[in-house]
Amino acid sequence: MSALSAIALSEQRRARAAALVNERGLPHRRIEEWKYSDLRAALGEAGVGAVVAEYLVKSLPYGMDVWDLARPNPPAWVTRNFAHESGNTMNAASLALSDGGIALRVPRGLAPAEPLKLDFTGPGHLRALLVVEEGASLNLVEGVTAADFRNVGFEIVLGEGASLEHMRICPALDNAVLVEEAAVRVAAGAIYRGHFTGFGARLSRMELEIALEGAGAQAHLSGVALLDGARHSDITTHVTHAAGNTVSTQLFKHVAAGKGHAIYQGRVTVAKGADGSDSRQTAKALLLGETAEADLKPELEIFADDVKCAHGAAVGDLDAESLFYLRARGIPEAHARRMLLQAFLEDAVAQIADMDNRELARTELLTALEAVT
Repeated sequence: MSALSAIALSEQRRARAAALVNERGLPHRRIEEWKYSDLRAALGEAGVGAVVAEYLVKSLPYGMDVWDLARPNPPAWVTRNFAHESGNTMNAASLALSDGGIALRVPRGLAPAEPLKLDFTGPGHLRALLVVEEGASLNLVEGVTAADFRNVGFEIVLGEGASLEHMRICPALDNAVLVEEAAVRVAAGAIYRGHFTGFGARLSRMELEIALEGAGAQAHLSGVALLDGARHSDITTHVTHAAGNTVSTQLFKHVAAGKGHAIYQGRVTVAKGADGSDSRQTAKALLLGETAEADLKPELEIFADDVKCAHGAAVGDLDAESLFYLRARGIPEAHARRMLLQAFLEDAVAQIADMDNRELARTELLTALEAVT
């Protein structure tokens, strides 16, 4: 593709994205996918604006390629993978309203020992692209900083046999409205592992659109949300088994205290002909008070015959008998409650394959549990 045609294609995609945003407007509670996260109400008259957010590469592994999306004449690996249309309104807004962002590539066969540490900063809209080529692997640690409003459209492409471990930690940000959409394409034999730890914001929504495009592709998602005050955390996922003999798992645990509101919406679609697909979804929440709220909604859409799919959801309180057992052995109530909450969250944290990432998530959770209990 010539530089001129690449620029023209990019402008066409931006124009279509802008038209979609103008047609649909801001998502609100009358839209099924946004019924628990009313973005229009959260932003009010300020709307989404047209400010371009920023990024900070805190640690770049040796051998990776980087491209600033504000520069003209991008390389072929950027134009080939950037700005694929998804029909997602906020994804379209990040494309239409941002002319900046970052593209990163892990070349074929490269397996950096150190992680890529990437933070999205400042208010506004931003695009990001990560390409992990055939046989390559990467550990991505994504940070989140405060902003009145930020919307990130993140595209992730895994080539055949590639692997990515993606961990995102969102701290407690009472006054922030944070939206991120990650569109992940997973080729044959590739593995995507995503873990999302969140402590909530005025409105926080992480949306994952994952396509398993070749035989042997896998996606393993896990996460925890620990909320108090009036903080809000929404994890929305849509995993499409577009090819047969693909695997996806999802395990999300939530704890809400005060007026905290935890949301999990997970949809799995098994396409026609995708026989041999294997999918499991589990979402659970504990409510620590009468004003806390959790909405868990797993869904299955199956258009193939030979598949293994299961889903489940449960909402409850701490087990009274377990709490009594610990109290009877001289453990103070606050400590006993922390122990039970940590045990409840642990199996989701244990899904993090990288030991350093796993310990980081545990440390953040233990600190937050002190405040909740």
